[in-house]
Amino acid sequence: MTGISISDKKKLAADLTTLAILQHWEQVNPEDRVAHLIRDLARGFNRALQIRLSEYGVSFGHWVYLRALWQKDGITQRELAVQVGLTEPTTHTAITKMLDLDYVSRKHRNGNRKKQYVFLTDAGRALEEKLVPLAQEVNDIAISGIDSETIQLIRSGLLDMVRNLAVDEAQIIEDGKKLPSTRSLNLKYK
Repeated sequence: MTGISISDKKKLAADLTTLAILQHWEQVNPEDRVAHLIRDLARGFNRALQIRLSEYGVSFGHWVYLRALWQKDGITQRELAVQVGLTEPTTHTAITKMLDLDYVSRKHRNGNRKKQYVFLTDAGRALEEKLVPLAQEVNDIAISGIDSETIQLIRSGLLDMVRNLAVDEAQIIEDGKKLPSTRSLNLKYK
């Protein structure tokens, strides 16, 4: 988008946050860290999808869980939290709301009263055919005008970064460190 001026962007009626992101990369700090660029790109994807999801009354937070459950239904809340990369308390809160919306149900299995398994309801399953095309649309918009060779290079580079960070995390864990919980950080640094 470097060819579009800020005044042209205003004509696009973009949100101020989106304009600030564009201004950062085009004018303020075009050579900023790749991690920051990827974060801003993810924010753009999320915002574009949330606008579309809202047409169906679905929040982006619920989308994350629905997407995981469409891939594998009938998993524990803990497994679901791991799948989406969010904490168990956050997952519990989201699932409770999704129960109210009739997207999911929770059940015990095999007489185990401790573990609760999360299942899509018919309504939650039916959302897949409505919502997945919206995510595909956002993806298509993001890659429009980019040739297939470049897209493959981007995918390959991003996957390499994911692998590099996974190896780094494994090494850190092997060294006896672990990812602290937000709660432990809040208590530790008060």
